[in-house]
Amino acid sequence: MARDLLGYGNRYPDVRWPDGARLAVSVVLNVEEGAELAVSAGDHRNEHVYEAIQPVEGAPDLCMESHFEYGSRVGWWRIAKTVDSFGVRMTVNACARALEETPWVGTDAVRRGYQVQCHGYRWETHAGMEEARERELVARCTQIFERVTGRRPTGWHTKSSASVNTRRLVAEAGYLYDSDAYNDDAPYYVAVNGRPHLIVPYAFDTNDMRFFSSYAFVRGKDFSEYCVDAFEQLWAEGSHGPKMLSIGLHTRIIGRPARIGGLASLLLHMKDKGKVWFATREQIARHWLQAAPPP
Repeated sequence: MARDLLGYGNRYPDVRWPDGARLAVSVVLNVEEGAELAVSAGDHRNEHVYEAIQPVEGAPDLCMESHFEYGSRVGWWRIAKTVDSFGVRMTVNACARALEETPWVGTDAVRRGYQVQCHGYRWETHAGMEEARERELVARCTQIFERVTGRRPTGWHTKSSASVNTRRLVAEAGYLYDSDAYNDDAPYYVAVNGRPHLIVPYAFDTNDMRFFSSYAFVRGKDFSEYCVDAFEQLWAEGSHGPKMLSIGLHTRIIGRPARIGGLASLLLHMKDKGKVWFATREQIARHWLQAAPPP
């Protein structure tokens, strides 16, 4: 695939966020509980889990499964209560298998006014996947989301590495945008089958997975202080160009009692700063499509 190493070249479109906001903030809560069960024991690679736990090959990892269960049993409710207290609408980035295993999460998310975005089917890489199988998987995910949430998903974010076909298959399936990119601080278009397709980038650094991946975060304030630094920089740049900040969360990670305060501190800082648009990824996508329509 051809790579675009230039992007906007620091010349962003003249897009203004609603109500004069300097920055669009996308809070994304990843829901993966139940989707990890199909992964072979020990095959977690570096996916921000407890890598020190390595069970006998072929055996179920009951310890790891219990860690994940905390997310749906406790973390979901604690995070939703915290976010709702600040009036923030999240994007719930859910694996389709996770919605099958925990359908109450999908229905509760819709009830709270959150967007539910597709995070693939389960904990697996799409890189190297046969095209026919991947096409069937995209269709299966779409059907599951419609059945559980009553709504067709508009956004896609592959759980692991996308294949060279993923973006085309997602676009052909009618998805409004995808988030399989980490290369910019604003949405942008790419050509798919000769037509423009919208990308709403994601981020791995302003993400609670760093409590496990490299252990960069230890206490809740490590997470909040790092994200505040990113927020302040992008908020300043937002005076002369449209910028967005993605905050990545996981129910089993930030939902722990010693970490949730970091999320609350971050949201409080951004709220107090003002001129911030807390938006779902679908809201950001639709605003961009209208304010900076594809050429």
